[in-house]
Amino acid sequence: MSSRSRLFPWVPSLVVLVVLTAPLPALGADRTSAPPQVDATAFQQAVARAITFLESKAQAPDGSFAAYAGPGVTAIVTTGILRNGRGVNDPVVAKALKYLERMVRPSGGIHQAGTLYGNYETCVAMMCFQAANRDGRYDKLLKAAEAFVKREQWDEGEKKLDRSDVRYGGAGYGKNERPDLSNTQFFIEALRTVGDGPDDPAIQKALVFVSRCQNLETEYNTTPFAAKNPDGGFYYTPASGGVSMADRTPNGGLWSYGSMTYAGLKSMIYAGVGPDDPRVKAALEWIKKHYDVRTNPNMGSAGLYYYYHTFAKALDAMKLDVIEDANGVKHDWRSELAAELIRRQQPDGSWINENSRWLEGDPSLVTGYVLLTLSYCRPAFEKAASNQ
Repeated sequence: MSSRSRLFPWVPSLVVLVVLTAPLPALGADRTSAPPQVDATAFQQAVARAITFLESKAQAPDGSFAAYAGPGVTAIVTTGILRNGRGVNDPVVAKALKYLERMVRPSGGIHQAGTLYGNYETCVAMMCFQAANRDGRYDKLLKAAEAFVKREQWDEGEKKLDRSDVRYGGAGYGKNERPDLSNTQFFIEALRTVGDGPDDPAIQKALVFVSRCQNLETEYNTTPFAAKNPDGGFYYTPASGGVSMADRTPNGGLWSYGSMTYAGLKSMIYAGVGPDDPRVKAALEWIKKHYDVRTNPNMGSAGLYYYYHTFAKALDAMKLDVIEDANGVKHDWRSELAAELIRRQQPDGSWINENSRWLEGDPSLVTGYVLLTLSYCRPAFEKAASNQ
């Protein structure tokens, strides 16, 4: 397997493309049955144990986490720690931020030298630095990074595309790396994080690409895939002939899957698309039919923890506290998702995916994803504590 396939959950695997002919079935127990509930104390203990693991067993002397994979893992982990209450002067956070500061380039990008992943690494670093920017210390850095990622967008600029091109508006790993929904969702989130609103031109261009990743034929999406599997979910990219990590339908369409559907929904909300828009309604209906805290729908255990963090961000962006599934069962998704994650925590405080695809065999990355996820689950436990 190539290094790219190991590192990122949005790069096609030759094995998957050759072997899969239909979406993977859900694994394990009934996906709609809720895991055992946990209380605020158990929640706080799980977070504390995770940060202790990262501090004592995972952080390198230079402040990085899993540096062999580039600075992206360090940015994800550090953002997760910051979002769970640690400050910029915390030793773990301070060391990680110093490491990331060394990745700042004259171009404004925040990435390792010679990388193919400059856009991706810069976007996740922007989220991290903004989370740490409580006194404006990173304003200049963030402004330069914002300009850098906007230059990387596939649009009329250096790429010289017009709106009719299916790549238009999207973001890829880096320069000349074709756009995909995963990188585009990080791009939109990074811009929103630094204060760009839905009316920002770069975000509206990105929305054009996001809409074309949905299995829904509308005025916003006339790609050939839209009508072949019109279930309202999302796939990886319409570029390069169309790619879904869950493979193609028998009629040549592209299967929707969990992580990209939540990524697409979140991106639309961040881009100002309202709840009454047919695109949002269709995505939410797909999610209700595939509500699952145990597997990544149509992908099983592959990319499971990446799925969890897009799941939490998307439903939080929708301002939904409860979601009703297709069977009419109402779910307090924050409590259910947190309980499932706490059930999966390792004795040393980390998390790891037995399915190591896309680097989810690395406990630093997976623990970072979980801390991000739990930060969006936290309101349920804060509310419970205040009611005691």
